[in-house]
Amino acid sequence: MKREYYSDSIANFLNTKPDEILGKLARNNDFALEQTQRDAWLEQIYILKNTLPEFKGSVYFEYSIPRMGKRIDTVIIIGPVVFVLEFKIGEKDFTTHALDQVCDYALDLKNFHESSHQQVIAPVLIATKAKNIIPIIAVTPQNDKLLVPIESNAELLKQVINDVLSFAEGSDIDPKEWELGRYCPTPTIIEAAMALYNGHSVADISRSDANAINLSQTSEAVSQIINSSKEGHKKSICFVTGVPGAGKTLVGLNIANKHSDESNDLYSVFLSGNGPLVTILREALARDKVQHEKKRGVKIKKGEAVSIVKKFIQNVHHFRDECLVDKKRPPIEHVVLFDEAQRAWNLEQTSNFMRRKKNEPNFNQSEPEFLISCLDRHSDWAVIVCLVGGGQEINTGEAGISEWIDSLNRSFPDWHIYISSRLTDSEYGAGRILKEIKSSANVVKKDELHLSVSMRSFRSEEVSLLVKQLLDLQVKEASNTLAKVVKNKYPIVITRDLSKAKRWLKDQARGSERYGIVVSSQAERLKPHAIDVKSPMDPVHWFLDGKEDVRSSYYLEDVATEFHVQGLELDWACVTWDADFRHTKNGWEHRSFVGSKWNYIRKIERQNYLKNAYRVLLTRARQGMVIVVPEGDLEDPTRNPDFYNPTFEYLQEIGFKSI
Repeated sequence: MKREYYSDSIANFLNTKPDEILGKLARNNDFALEQTQRDAWLEQIYILKNTLPEFKGSVYFEYSIPRMGKRIDTVIIIGPVVFVLEFKIGEKDFTTHALDQVCDYALDLKNFHESSHQQVIAPVLIATKAKNIIPIIAVTPQNDKLLVPIESNAELLKQVINDVLSFAEGSDIDPKEWELGRYCPTPTIIEAAMALYNGHSVADISRSDANAINLSQTSEAVSQIINSSKEGHKKSICFVTGVPGAGKTLVGLNIANKHSDESNDLYSVFLSGNGPLVTILREALARDKVQHEKKRGVKIKKGEAVSIVKKFIQNVHHFRDECLVDKKRPPIEHVVLFDEAQRAWNLEQTSNFMRRKKNEPNFNQSEPEFLISCLDRHSDWAVIVCLVGGGQEINTGEAGISEWIDSLNRSFPDWHIYISSRLTDSEYGAGRILKEIKSSANVVKKDELHLSVSMRSFRSEEVSLLVKQLLDLQVKEASNTLAKVVKNKYPIVITRDLSKAKRWLKDQARGSERYGIVVSSQAERLKPHAIDVKSPMDPVHWFLDGKEDVRSSYYLEDVATEFHVQGLELDWACVTWDADFRHTKNGWEHRSFVGSKWNYIRKIERQNYLKNAYRVLLTRARQGMVIVVPEGDLEDPTRNPDFYNPTFEYLQEIGFKSI
C-alpha cells in the first residue's frame, strides 16, 4: 500500500517538472483541491528543488499517518537519516503547536514504523519567511536517535540537512527497504475512533505481529458470528475478553463503523455506560468531522456534527430508556455492541434505579437480563457483542460477567453463546457459571475472542501482568516481570514528592504526548497536595484540549479518577497513591474517608471495587508512569506516615526505582 501521494528518487524529482509533480499530488488528494493547497505544494516543490541537488536519496510527499489521521508534508531519506519536514508557508514564527506537530510525526515513525525504529529521525519545522537562525542539532533526552525538532527557514534548509548528516552516525538507509517496513501502530482509543470513522480499516491502525491475536482476526470472528446468526435465523451473544488496553473497545467500534447504514439489517450500534468515554469520543469525532469537512470545502456546524456522531456511539442508558417506551417493539438494531459489559448493573441496582428514576415500581430484571430481552424481541435473529474487561468492576452494583451468563441460563436458554476458553480466568469471575453451561450444545469456544496482549502499553506488553501481580501481592513474580518491563523501555519510577513526579512527566513527554495525574476516587486526604477528588473536572477539556488550556491534563492541576479514565489512556501517567488502599503486613487494607477519619471497608464487593480502581489507574499509561506515595504528616492523624510508608516499602521491595 502506497502511503504517500508522490514519491521518487531525489534525482528523478529534480528532473521532473513541478506541474507534473503537482498533477500526481492532485490526483491522489482525497479533498477538494483549494488554491491555497496547490500554491503550498508548488512552494514546497520549489524549495526542495533548490535544496536537494547535491544529495542522493528519496523524497515522499504527503506521507500518511493513519493512526493520527494526518499526513506528513514531506519525508526525505538521505544517508542514515529520515528527515520529517513540516512546511509553514509564509510563516515567520516557530509556534509551540507546530513544533509539537512535527515532533509527533517523527515519534510516530520512530515508534510504529518498523524500518524507522533504529534510524536517526530529524523533525524539521520550516517557517519559510522566518529570519535566519542558527540551527540546533541535538538528540532528545531519551537518546533513541530522535532529534529535537529543528527550526529552519527556506534558505537554511540545505545547511540543516548537511549539519544533521555530519551529526548522524550509521549505515545509509536503503529507501526501497524502508518503504517495505510494516506500519504497526497502537493508537489511543480517541485516535482509533477518528481513524475508523474516517474510513481506515482496523488493519491500518493495529498491530499485526505474531505475539498477539490480531484485532483483525477478532473483528473477523465477530463478523462471522453476526453473519451466521443472520443466515441461520438464530440469536447469539459473544463475549470479547482481554487484558486492559488490548483493544476490546476498538473491536466494537470497528464492527459498529462497518455496519453504520440504518437501511441495512446488519446495522449496528456501539453502546457504553461509561459516560466520560461516550462524551469524549463524541466530542473528538465531532471536532474531527468539522475539520475534515472544512478541508473538503464544506462548512458544517459543530452541533450538526455532534448529531451525526451520536448515531455511531450511544449511551447504553439512553438505549435502555428507548426500549422502555414500547416494551414489545424490538429496537431498530439487530446487532448491539456493549462496551465494558462487566459494568452492567445487578438486579438490586437496576430495580432501585427504575423505581426511583423511571417510575417502574415492579421492575425485577438486572440490566443484562433486560438488555438481552430487548434484542430477544426480534422475531428472526439478533446478536449481542459484550466487550469485557477482567477485574474492571469499580462501582456499586456492577454485576460483572457472571450476571450476563446467569441471565442467559435463567431466561434465554435458546441463545447461542460464543466465548473464549480464557473466560474462565479468575479476573472475569465466570468460572462457576461456565461449569454449569459447558455441556450446553449452544456454547461455542473461539479463542480469537480473547485479546491477551495490551496494545495500550506499546513499549511493553507485560505491564498489565505486572499490575495484576502487584495487586495480588506476588512479590517475586512482580519483580521478575518488572525487570522485563523496564528492559523493554517502559519506565516506571516511584517517589514521595509530587513536584518531582510532575517534573519527571514533563521531562519524559515529547511533542504532544499527553500526561496527567490520576488518583482513586476515595483518595480524599490528598488535599494538602492540592488534589481534591471532589472538585469537578471536565473530562472533555482534560483529555482533548492542548497545553495552553488550564483545564487540560497537561497543566497537572485537575486530576482524573478511575471513573474519568476507564477505557481511555495517557502517554505518561502520575498515579498518586492515598491511604485508602494501603499495604500492611497482612496484605491490603481497604479504607474509606468519612467525616474526619478513615473507616474500614468490610464488604468484599467494595474491597474489590477499590482494588480494581487501582488496577485501572495503574494501567492507563502507554509509555511509562511515576507512582507517588506521599510521606504523610505526623501532625495530621488522617495522614500518619504509617499509613503510607508500608506501601512505598512494598513498591521498593518489588524493585521500582526511586527518584
